[in-house]
Amino acid sequence: MAGRRRVIGAIGVTQTLAWAASYYLPAIVAVPMARDFGLPPSAVFAAFSAALLLTAVLGPAVGRVIDRRGGRGVLALSNLAFATGLVILAAAPTGWPSVLFLGWGVLGLGMALGLYDPAFATLTGLYGRDARGAITGVTLMAGFASTIGWPLTTLMTEALGWRGACLGWAASQIVIALPLHLLAVPPAPPPAPAAASPGAGEVPASWGAMALLALAMAGTGFNTSAMAAHLPGLLSQAGASPDGALLAASLVGPMQVAARLVEFGLLGQVHPLVTGRLAAAAHPLAAALLGLGAGPVVFAVIHGSANGLLTIVRGTLPLALFGPRGYGARQGMILAPMRLIQAVAPLAFGLALERAGLGALWVFAAVGAISLAALLVLRPRAETP
Repeated sequence: MAGRRRVIGAIGVTQTLAWAASYYLPAIVAVPMARDFGLPPSAVFAAFSAALLLTAVLGPAVGRVIDRRGGRGVLALSNLAFATGLVILAAAPTGWPSVLFLGWGVLGLGMALGLYDPAFATLTGLYGRDARGAITGVTLMAGFASTIGWPLTTLMTEALGWRGACLGWAASQIVIALPLHLLAVPPAPPPAPAAASPGAGEVPASWGAMALLALAMAGTGFNTSAMAAHLPGLLSQAGASPDGALLAASLVGPMQVAARLVEFGLLGQVHPLVTGRLAAAAHPLAAALLGLGAGPVVFAVIHGSANGLLTIVRGTLPLALFGPRGYGARQGMILAPMRLIQAVAPLAFGLALERAGLGALWVFAAVGAISLAALLVLRPRAETP
């Protein structure tokens, strides 16, 4: 048990650092970075979107490697990729924006190797069907990545400039994350022989079920990515003051962690499909309540709680439906459409917000309803004797 807690704690710390050093970095450094290169901030965000697209392309291959060899080496390699990408960003000459884009591309490689999905596959390789608690524990810790990352990036940028902030996060990957992966994460046990029959509770994964799950995850990914970029603006459209919109939006992070605590306790014995349906239903509900005048705080609380549960569900539901065999590769295929949609969601929802104002809620609600419908069609898989 102590060894398991050590692994969860180590991956929780490294995931927090990975998200802070990559996914949450552009929100703080994009504007000064673009200014130094004489580019519009949208160019930096376009490079970031391209990095996200790379994670979608590489996801299945990364998953197959983890299935065969375990995740310790992959996660350690992600630290090297993160550090290299960040150093390239920091060293990019101002007259060479192509070097800047190269840095974001290497960061995209790091994200493909080292964010939640490879971590979940690593835990599944170690613990099999018992990985649900470990996945929840990691997400509980990494749920504070934005809470920690944004202030630290701001402090480093103010003191050292955006280049210094990139170097600071690069150092965290080499000094903290890499040793944790190498020393605290054990190698995965040898995979079962390919000819072995499925274990208890395992059935072959049908393409139809995988497609439904991919559709559900893509819809929830669209809404999550859209709100990450536009939540304050949406709440302002709903009548909140700028300060009120920011205050309400700031509740999303704490509510994500609170929902994960509930999953860890009350929902821990419930099938992840039930948890996924509850979380997917929350998006249309939040949209309806905001449209009816319930207020921005209500929307932020419901949306944040749903996001907290969905992060866990995307790791635990494929495990519950299809078993641990081939988890990494299957996870990469299921989540590739979500990654692609997350890259374009901020632009698509931004256009809807510009043209329809609060009417953009219909997009948010409709996408959430599609995800819910897909999860309602899915059924828990019957266990084999």
